[in-house]
Amino acid sequence: MSAQNSLVVLARGGYAARGVLYLIIGIFALLAAHDSTKPKDSHKSLEALLSQPFGYVLVGLVVAGLLAFAGWRVLQATRDVDHHGKTFKGWVIRAGLFAGGLVNGALAFFALGLLISGLKSSGNSGGGQTRGLLAHLLSWEHSNVWVYILALIPMGVGIAHIIKGWKASFEKYFEADEDVMRYVRPVSRIGLIARGVVFIEIALLLIISGSRYQAVNPPGMKEALDALQNLPAGRLILMVMAVGLIAFSVYSFSEAFWRKINMDVPGVSNA
Repeated sequence: MSAQNSLVVLARGGYAARGVLYLIIGIFALLAAHDSTKPKDSHKSLEALLSQPFGYVLVGLVVAGLLAFAGWRVLQATRDVDHHGKTFKGWVIRAGLFAGGLVNGALAFFALGLLISGLKSSGNSGGGQTRGLLAHLLSWEHSNVWVYILALIPMGVGIAHIIKGWKASFEKYFEADEDVMRYVRPVSRIGLIARGVVFIEIALLLIISGSRYQAVNPPGMKEALDALQNLPAGRLILMVMAVGLIAFSVYSFSEAFWRKINMDVPGVSNA
């Protein structure tokens, strides 16, 4: 297999892994609408998956896929394989892709820690290390200002997802005929908007309650979905959001199958 073909497999496997992860989160969020003890974030969902039959095999596949996806995101950012260019907008998009690579890489190593150390010990040690690092960062003077600045990241990602879903601008990256896009388009739009709403809510939780999250883990998907569940008619809202996250998983699987993977990368041979 050529180097370029290997990179294509890496990218498609990464999109599929993201689809698996969001499918799991969406299903658990749907169950959480009836039972609030069910997990609602990627870490707890991976832990729950590990406890299932063949859980280690499934989590191992997710680890491999997330590492592949992290590598693909970094390649998108550093080599500009999607030709976003060197304009301000292009650099912002590429910076977001690079950040996404780091986040997916960190999640992959978290899951790898579950496999190596076992569910109980990994959960304890990994959480402690994360809390300790964050406590150190947030112990600085005026650390709440950093919280507000960091909130701009999920806010920007959320807004970008909503715009991308509303305009269906993702279509230009798909190699599928209209018979396929007729089904992929509406589901993908719902999924992107739903994920965008979650990211914006995470940002708002940081902005509104920045001081509350000092020296502890910052809010994530669990806190965002919990906040939705606590609203009037929260169970119904959470069910709708869960369906949206499942739709995002379908969008990810669609990218695994039909996304254009441009591998015109300098230094990568076709042979």
